[in-house]
Amino acid sequence: MQGGAGTLFSNSEPTAPAVERMVRVLEVAGPALVLGSTQIAPPAAAAGSVVAGGVEVVRRRSGGGAVLLRPGETVWVDVVLPAGDPLWSDDVGLAFHWLGEAWATALGRVGVAGEVHRGGLVRSPWSSQVCFAGVGAGEVVVPGGGSKIVGMASRRTRRWALFQCAVPLRWDPAAYVSLLGLPAAAASDLAGAAAPVPVAAAEALVAAFLTALPT
Repeated sequence: MQGGAGTLFSNSEPTAPAVERMVRVLEVAGPALVLGSTQIAPPAAAAGSVVAGGVEVVRRRSGGGAVLLRPGETVWVDVVLPAGDPLWSDDVGLAFHWLGEAWATALGRVGVAGEVHRGGLVRSPWSSQVCFAGVGAGEVVVPGGGSKIVGMASRRTRRWALFQCAVPLRWDPAAYVSLLGLPAAAASDLAGAAAPVPVAAAEALVAAFLTALPT
């Protein structure tokens, strides 16, 4: 797969005529709350607004709940797969598994244990609002069904699939509660939703992920 760097907020997608395997390692240029494509957000956090702490609210084109991005606190990687690729699956319940395996392998190489969730969607009271509050097929969690380490979402067309992957280096449930207008009690429920990877391992994790991808 090709690798590259880009800015997170370009929101670019594969373009005609050629679609090929591609990886984009993206940099967070400033604080942003990234809403899922169909997520219902409170008016105070509507896409295009700037909320408390100068956090820009944007909407991605893949599904799922919100991801809070701040510089140095998240590893964000986009992976593009063309239709017909040997890794492609028409079954959306299986489509993420190969990618989750690559992440689990990469995490192991930096000393973080993770396993791929192969069951159905695990919901919580806050999973429609916060990405890391639920677990989907192919995402990576602490072994034994624990906290989520790698969150993933996708957008699919007949020609390609775009997988968007987020790995938290810091987890701040109180910020989600504030930005999304959730009840104060949600902070304790969200406290164990994510398992942050040590910040010092971020660069090595990206390198390990790129080498763990199938050829």
